[in-house]
Amino acid sequence: MGDDDAPRRLTKMDDWGGEVMRRLDDGWCAALDRDTMRCTIYERRPGLCRDYEMGDSDCLVERSLYAKNHPGSFLLIAAPVNS
Repeated sequence: MGDDDAPRRLTKMDDWGGEVMRRLDDGWCAALDRDTMRCTIYERRPGLCRDYEMGDSDCLVERSLYAKNHPGSFLLIAAPVNS
């Protein structure tokens, strides 16, 4: 994760030696509050997380793929607000 400022307790090393966000047994990011479905480290979130704005098309595609591959999992899909 390079220069990102995510708390160390929420990260781990992947199989290739890169630092990634830790995931819990349910598959969701360790920084995600399961009650509100909001990031608990939003201001310190890694750059990759900043690339996926909640509700944009890339976000919706990733969430849909997760839901397809994890039947029965809770999935909050936020649609963009049109002004």
